[in-house]
Amino acid sequence: MRIASLVSGGVDSSVTIPILKDLGYDPDIFYIRIAMENEPGYTDCPSEEDIEITTFIAKKYGCRMEIVDLQKEYWDRVIDYTLKTVKQGFTPNPDVMCNRMIKFGSFKDRFGEAYDKITTGHYASTKEVNDTVYLTTAADRRKDQTYFLGRITNDQLSKLMFPIGHLQKQEVRAMAEKLHLPSAKRPDSQGICFLGKINYNEFIKKYTGEKPGKIVELETGKVLGEHRGIWFHTIGQRKGLGLAQGPWFVVKKGIEENIIFVSNGYDPIAQYKEEIILEDFLFINKKPDRNYSVEQPVTFKIRHQPEFNKGTLIQDREIFRINSDKPIAGVAPGQFGVVYDDNREVCLGSGIITEHGSA
Repeated sequence: MRIASLVSGGVDSSVTIPILKDLGYDPDIFYIRIAMENEPGYTDCPSEEDIEITTFIAKKYGCRMEIVDLQKEYWDRVIDYTLKTVKQGFTPNPDVMCNRMIKFGSFKDRFGEAYDKITTGHYASTKEVNDTVYLTTAADRRKDQTYFLGRITNDQLSKLMFPIGHLQKQEVRAMAEKLHLPSAKRPDSQGICFLGKINYNEFIKKYTGEKPGKIVELETGKVLGEHRGIWFHTIGQRKGLGLAQGPWFVVKKGIEENIIFVSNGYDPIAQYKEEIILEDFLFINKKPDRNYSVEQPVTFKIRHQPEFNKGTLIQDREIFRINSDKPIAGVAPGQFGVVYDDNREVCLGSGIITEHGSA
């Protein structure tokens, strides 16, 4: 079996190589370069160190290595999506789109025919039932990354293999230390996909500018301050508002009026919702497991987090509605709602959170 292994220089993807070698495979290593070092907002670009670590691993395990430049594709498919989304006042998720469009999109388009499987260091798993491959959650539920994979297609999934999906994070770290891998003590990446340590607001500011508007208390209509642009804020945000006598939470955006509505307190009821509307819902597997024209029990996430929320999913013409068992805080239009089966195991698919069920 020919395997293409995506290695970024982090500890998780680094450990996939000795695991694959122990299983008798001889993977080819690929480092995807998409970081745009000349863009504003960079505090540090780790690509040089990433490549150095990845090269070390390739030599240590006798693997062929290739650096793949997908900067243009990343700009056209991910950055363009991000900028369009924030200009509309919504909250994008570049990591979700990077997986669909770059790692398992552009890369697969270019190299997929030459390889049987593509591996990554994601905390995720797959299982096959009756010739159908399903995306399933990782053994380490705290590190599970299926939220970021909830937008991939079945065709992409059929090529994927997740060598660390059965391991706990501490086991991965311990293995890296035992094997003396240079990434063993490297902290987990906090950047956007492969972009590195980017100052997100500075990056957005260059391409959207600033558009000052009012910050208004939702319950009273009182003007509390001024924001620099609604695209710098997201629903559920608490820090960075510059308001006294807090905490204040962003609970709503008046996009046409260019107003940010906030609510005061540690747990304001205004930031909670029980109904979540999803547009452009895509099932990972072409044939849904159930008839969603009637309510079906599911679990779901509205952001990357260890916890699953319980609720039901129903299709209403072109949209899907999640009815949560409990009120959910920080439901941000533009983000992805990722839906799982009621056993919290199989990732079914995802939709884009919207407020009104129309584009």
